[in-house]
Amino acid sequence: MRQSITLVFLILGWANAVPTNQQRITGGSVVTIDRYPELAATLITSDGVQWVQGCGSSILNNRAVLTAAHCLFGVMRVRVGSSFGNSGGRVHQVSRYITHPNYVAVTFESDLAILHVSTQIAYVNNAVRPARIAGPNYNVADNQVVWATGWGSMWLGSGHSEQLRHVQLYTVNQNLCRTRHTSVPITANMLCVGRLGVGGFGQCGGDSGSPLFHNGVVVGVCSFGVGCGHDHFPTVNVRVSRFTSWIQNNA
Repeated sequence: MRQSITLVFLILGWANAVPTNQQRITGGSVVTIDRYPELAATLITSDGVQWVQGCGSSILNNRAVLTAAHCLFGVMRVRVGSSFGNSGGRVHQVSRYITHPNYVAVTFESDLAILHVSTQIAYVNNAVRPARIAGPNYNVADNQVVWATGWGSMWLGSGHSEQLRHVQLYTVNQNLCRTRHTSVPITANMLCVGRLGVGGFGQCGGDSGSPLFHNGVVVGVCSFGVGCGHDHFPTVNVRVSRFTSWIQNNA
């Protein structure tokens, strides 16, 4: 385990040494929900009264959204159709969730969960619609442009962004990603992204569970990273194409 490097879950923030959950968009720009109508904010509460955006998710159908398993936090809600994490759109209560059976919290392996809501999600033109999920043969080559989205922090330790943001990143070679992340196994079920050698752009605390897009298709789900927009360590997403059947069968 690294002593001086901070691994963070992309939920409420990047944590210390051992993976913790959460992340925000670093170095990106604000955007409105009509650009990403597939995106939903996952809301959490500590007292049952005040609800705040904790993670992101992708709308699968009118009853379910896809997020990261490490985002699960007691009673939850989902906000759809809003550019803002804590206002607008329509809020749905989560009635149950399904965690991937192979999920391992300490390594982030199979870091996926499907949340089912108690009321139907109404599709709204340009604001709410189901995501296009990568199929089992959808392979993204190295150094391809991808877009990360979410309401996460703009730098490590800052609060979450109230307005939706996005940032352009690039896919990172799997073997290179493995050599950079030595404390957590980088498996075939993971997809690494970043702007290596540059830094300042990436997913951050609060972006956990949010989708990663390639040509409008959800190819990743934000999972964990070191800091925010690190120039040496890629951020790691769940590789959606490895889980297409499970997602379809449980949505």
